[in-house]
Amino acid sequence: MEFVKVSRLVKSEDLNHHGTLFAGRMAEWFVEACFICGAKYTKKPENIVCVNIHGLTFTEPGNEGDIINLETRFAKVGRTSFTVYGKITKNDSNKILSDGFITFVFVDENGKAIPHNIVLDEPIDEEDRKIRERALKLNK
Repeated sequence: MEFVKVSRLVKSEDLNHHGTLFAGRMAEWFVEACFICGAKYTKKPENIVCVNIHGLTFTEPGNEGDIINLETRFAKVGRTSFTVYGKITKNDSNKILSDGFITFVFVDENGKAIPHNIVLDEPIDEEDRKIRERALKLNK
């Protein structure tokens, strides 16, 4: 599976009382980008429900005018759930501002968990392997 990339421009309405990117807005963008990754591969966005945001921490602020880049990929799949990894950088830097995981459950029209039939390919590189190892430890 390939990466899904989404970029956002930090505008004045995205700022907090310190004049930096509001963490709630960043969390919203993070959830949205991870959801898009899941929707792209299941082709059924109406069946995806977020159940857990794991370990989203911030190491550096975003500022007005920054371009926030969110790179997402599948990290773990179960029978009815899947976990997406998201990495956040800004502008043209490779420095990670934040990263984390979101677990989603695939549900029917009544909210009952159903199989999603996603098959996770082999890791594409060492980074992918490490992300998957981290994902396996999330609920332990």
